[in-house]
Amino acid sequence: MTRRLISTGSPFERNFGYSRAVVDGDLVFVSGTTGYDYATMTMPDDPAEQARNIFRTIGAVLEEAGSSLTQAVRAQYFVTDRSYCEPVLAVCGEFFREIRPAAGIYVVAGLLKAEMKVEIEVTARATGG
Repeated sequence: MTRRLISTGSPFERNFGYSRAVVDGDLVFVSGTTGYDYATMTMPDDPAEQARNIFRTIGAVLEEAGSSLTQAVRAQYFVTDRSYCEPVLAVCGEFFREIRPAAGIYVVAGLLKAEMKVEIEVTARATGG
């Protein structure tokens, strides 16, 4: 399998010079993803809804990469306030309860834009790898 770049068409990818995901060998590395609906570039205020948007984006990216959320082996969660941990982790449980990748949650001082409350990175196996 060769290295392949995957984009969601987000202006952040183009402007800041990164890919939403990189398929390299039998792994898919999904960049930090925030809660935008990339079709409309809107962001819900609720951190749990941001997390749901993130999982929808990551799921679609993994599918395009020939993988899926069920192939996730690592997840890193970043939130901008401790009070967001439990609601975000509850959403993570909705998607990963049976998959259970190695994971960590980190409270950070902030993300790129003030409306961003949650960012998630995922590494998954490529199904065909």
